[in-house]
Amino acid sequence: MKKTASSARLREQLLGRARTAMKSAYAPYSKFQVGAALLLADGRIFTGCNVENASYGLTICAERNAIFAAVAATKGKPKIVAVAVVNKKRVPCSPCGACRQVIAEFGPDAVVWYLGSKGVVSRTMRELLVDGFVL
Repeated sequence: MKKTASSARLREQLLGRARTAMKSAYAPYSKFQVGAALLLADGRIFTGCNVENASYGLTICAERNAIFAAVAATKGKPKIVAVAVVNKKRVPCSPCGACRQVIAEFGPDAVVWYLGSKGVVSRTMRELLVDGFVL
């Protein structure tokens, strides 16, 4: 996605929606609340938050929560255009490996915005998941 005024507006819109979703995060163990928002090619936006579980392996990340909501609401395979991720502690936080693989499944050309050490970072999925698993 080229850097334009409209992409800057989209980035801010998705980051804002991610911040709103983050407020619903269930993170009693880590206290690390995360929110995500994604834009589909058809213009719809889906959000998600992380949901922890006492059995840590059953925890779900905000990004996958949003993607799974999009899949459940879509006939056929949704196409992700952009994803924004935020966290309440405002520390650098890119999508984890599992989330990168799932984002790539539905948006191999998507742009992903997240907080890095020097502000919001913009990366393509191909940059974030080099040689990802595909069928």
